[in-house]
Amino acid sequence: MAYKISDKCVQCGACAASCPVQCISQGDSQYVIDAEKCIECGTCAGICPVGAPQKN
Repeated sequence: MAYKISDKCVQCGACAASCPVQCISQGDSQYVIDAEKCIECGTCAGICPVGAPQKN
């Protein structure tokens, strides 16, 4: 299961910058993860200051 970014997202961009497969992009109101590209490594969850990325 891919990670998903919750409503906690503060749009800091840390997750997108740290993603090894560049599957995170800026959405309308928060960052979003492309589930088809996500390799479930957890890097985004580990670096997020507010814990927005969560396993789906």
